[in-house]
Amino acid sequence: MSAKDYDYIIVGAGSAGCVLANRLSEDPDVSVLVLEAGPKDRSIFIHMPAALAYPLANDKFNWYYNSEPEPFMDGRSLYCPRGRVLGGSSSINGMAYVRGHARDYDRWGQHGLPGWSYADCLPYFKRAQSHELGPDDYRGGEGPLQVSAGKMDNPLFKAWVEAGRQAGYAVTEDMNGHRQEGVGRMDMTTHKGRRWSAAMAYLYPAMERPNVTVESGVLTLNVMFEGQRAVGVEIARGKERETLRAKREVIVSSGAINSPQLLQLSGIGPADRLRELGIEVVQDLPGVGENLQDHLEVYVQHACTQPISLYSATQWWNKPWVGLQWMLFKSGPGASSQFEAGGFIRSRAGIEHPNLQYHFLPIAMNYDGSNPVKGHGFQAHVGPMRPTARGHVRIRSTDPRQAPEILFNYMGTENDRQEMRDAIHLTREIFAQKAFDPYRGPELAPGPEVKTDADIDAFVRQHGESAYHPSCTCRMGPESDAMAVVDGDGRVHGMEGLRVVDASIMPDIVSGNLNAPTIMLAEKLADRIRGRNPLPPSDAPVWIHPEWESKQR
Repeated sequence: MSAKDYDYIIVGAGSAGCVLANRLSEDPDVSVLVLEAGPKDRSIFIHMPAALAYPLANDKFNWYYNSEPEPFMDGRSLYCPRGRVLGGSSSINGMAYVRGHARDYDRWGQHGLPGWSYADCLPYFKRAQSHELGPDDYRGGEGPLQVSAGKMDNPLFKAWVEAGRQAGYAVTEDMNGHRQEGVGRMDMTTHKGRRWSAAMAYLYPAMERPNVTVESGVLTLNVMFEGQRAVGVEIARGKERETLRAKREVIVSSGAINSPQLLQLSGIGPADRLRELGIEVVQDLPGVGENLQDHLEVYVQHACTQPISLYSATQWWNKPWVGLQWMLFKSGPGASSQFEAGGFIRSRAGIEHPNLQYHFLPIAMNYDGSNPVKGHGFQAHVGPMRPTARGHVRIRSTDPRQAPEILFNYMGTENDRQEMRDAIHLTREIFAQKAFDPYRGPELAPGPEVKTDADIDAFVRQHGESAYHPSCTCRMGPESDAMAVVDGDGRVHGMEGLRVVDASIMPDIVSGNLNAPTIMLAEKLADRIRGRNPLPPSDAPVWIHPEWESKQR
C-alpha cells in the first residue's frame, strides 16, 4: 500500500462534490482530491438534453439500484437510478431546476438548525446560479450553474398553462421566485442547447487549478480513522488497493444511497447491525441510513388528436435528423429535456404551501423512455411533495460492491395515499378544461375505468414510479436528536475531520426536485468548511395564499 496526502478528500463527484471541489480549491494553499467510482462524462447521451432516457436505461453511468419489494406497492421493486459518473446524478437527471418552497427551509431551521431558514439559503441559490433572464431578488446572474427558462414553443405547453388558469390556479412567472404556487414555465439546467451538469459548472473549471486532483474509476472502500478522527480513505483501482490520507477532512458526498453505505462500511451507524456483520464500531449513530424519503409520481396521460406532440421526433427514421441538428447547431428537439412547463398546487384547504408538483410533457411516455404510447399524446407527472412514509438504506455485507438494502415504503401511510388520490382527481380536472378541447383524445392512464378511490389506489400501486429524489438518510440535526447523523455544518456527530455534504443530510425532503437544493447546500457548507462568514440573509418576500386555511386554490 502506498500513501498520498491531500488537505481534503471528497468522495463522490456528484452535485455536491463538484461544488465543494470548486469552492474549497479557490484557496490556492489547500490541495483537494475528488474520487469518483464512475467514468468520465464523455457521451452524447449525457450532453444532449433530450437523450436523458439513455443513461437511465443501463449501468454505464448509473449505479442502477432497485428497491426491495415495496410492501405498499404490490410487492414491486422500484427502480432507483443514481449517477455513477463525473457530475453524478446531475449528469443523468431530467435537468429540472427547482428549488422547493421557502417554507421547506424555514422548517429545517426549526429542526434546531440555525442558519438554514429560507432567508439564509436564498443567497446561496443566487450565488450558484446564472439565469438566462438575468438577476433579480431571487435569481442569480453570475454563478457557475447556467439555467435556462423553458421556451414552451409547443402549443401543448401553452394549453397546459391556460388549462391550469381556467381551473382556477394562478399563473406564476417564476416558481423559483416570489411565488411557487400556480402553473407556468419551468427552468432547466441547460445552456445553449446542452446539459449543464455540476461537472460542467463546477468541476471542470476547478480541474484547471494545480491544487485539484480528480480520479474517476476509483471505488472508495472505507474511511480510515485514528481514534475518532478521519485520517483518510482506502480505495480500489481495479484489483489494486491504496491508502490516501486527508490532512484536514474527509468529505463524503456520495449521495443518499452511497453515503450511508460508506459510513456503515466504515463503522459508523447502528452499532448492533454493524456488529452482526463483523464491522468494528467506530461511532454508534442509529440514524445512519434511516429516514429515507423520496417523491413518488404517476402519469396522467391523454392521446392527442393533432399531430403536434414530440412523438414524431422519437421515431427511428427521425432520430438521425434530431441528432444531427443537435450536434451541428445545438438546436431542435434534442436541445431540451422537454420539462418546460409544470406547476405546484395544494391538494386541499388547510395546507399552507403546495404539496403536489406537476411536470407537463408534450408526449405520452415514461421518464426513462420505456413503454412509449404508439401515437401522439401528452401527460402530466404528478405526485405528493412531502410524503410521510419513511424508509432505509442498510448494508447487507462488508463488500462495498454489493448494493445495499433499499426500502422506501412508498404509499405506506394514509396521508400519502389520500394525497395521490387528490392528485389524480385534480389533474383530470385540469385536463378537462376548455384549453385542451382542440387536443384532448381519450385518457390513456389511469384510464376511464379507474374511478373509485380503490381503483386509484390500485393504479398507483401498479404504476407509480420514483421521481428519483432519494434523500435524508444522514440527516442534519442537533446532537440531542438521537437520529441525527450530522450537525448544521455537515460534521458527523462524535467524529473529527469527517463531514457528509449531499442530499442525504436534508432533515426532510423539499417540495420539488433536488438538484438545485443540493447545489445550494454544498455552496453554503463550503463557506462553513472554509471558515468564511455566511452570505447576508435575504429579505425577499415569499407569497403564501392569504386564504390557505379555507381555500384549495
